[in-house]
Amino acid sequence: MNRLPSLFVSHGAPTFAIEPAQAGPLLTRLGQQLPRPRAVLVLSPHWVTRGVRVAATAHPETIHDFGGFPAELYRIQYPAPGAPEVARRAVALLQAAGWPAAEDPQRGLDHGAWVPVRHLFPDASVPVLQVSMPHDLDPAGAVRLGRALAPLAAEGVLILGSGSITHNLYEFRQQVEAPGAAYAQAFVDWARGAVTRHDEAALVDYLRVAPHGQRAHPTPDHYLPLPFAFGAAQADAPVRVIDGGMTYGTLAMDAYVFGEATEAALA
Repeated sequence: MNRLPSLFVSHGAPTFAIEPAQAGPLLTRLGQQLPRPRAVLVLSPHWVTRGVRVAATAHPETIHDFGGFPAELYRIQYPAPGAPEVARRAVALLQAAGWPAAEDPQRGLDHGAWVPVRHLFPDASVPVLQVSMPHDLDPAGAVRLGRALAPLAAEGVLILGSGSITHNLYEFRQQVEAPGAAYAQAFVDWARGAVTRHDEAALVDYLRVAPHGQRAHPTPDHYLPLPFAFGAAQADAPVRVIDGGMTYGTLAMDAYVFGEATEAALA
């Protein structure tokens, strides 16, 4: 079986589920052209635990873990099956790498998982499971976490880090427009350069070396899925940048595809 790439996807606001804008159709096209995965394993910032948990649910529920959005969002169901056997394998890999990991038999899919995966695989036929984000995870740890799970990519599992390439919720809620977009675009440009150069040191030290790193990510949770996806890829993997545009003035929606399947799938 060919090794699958790993992905970083910006899931933006929950309204991405009903407002696909520029990014949604690009993810759907990617899902059509990549080799069909055995399962999708998602790291989302919306499931944070002590240690690491891997969802072993056979039929995960669609979790609507947000408030104050249009009623249409709460009616959406994404009935993808789970993948308990992949969960067991993931836990074994994590434990072998020194992570305190265990299965969670009840966890469903939060919006950091089902919203982007719904664009990738609209028919919900590909099994989906989540790995939790440890509460004390830092960028270097996110790279290690990705590397611990990387063998799954050679076993037909699509490893997906779901976050946002910029994520300043204060400015999103205040609807900051053009003045905020310049700083957000500067961070986007830096991130594109860092991933295409395979610059692990920069990705780990983003708060110090990236322009407007603290403003782009007042908290690290939506950034950490990026070094996670980077760590899950092979060191010399080609990188494809998917330009998802900018929503709400400051929420960038880029995605990155790390892996040998990228060039063939997207040619």
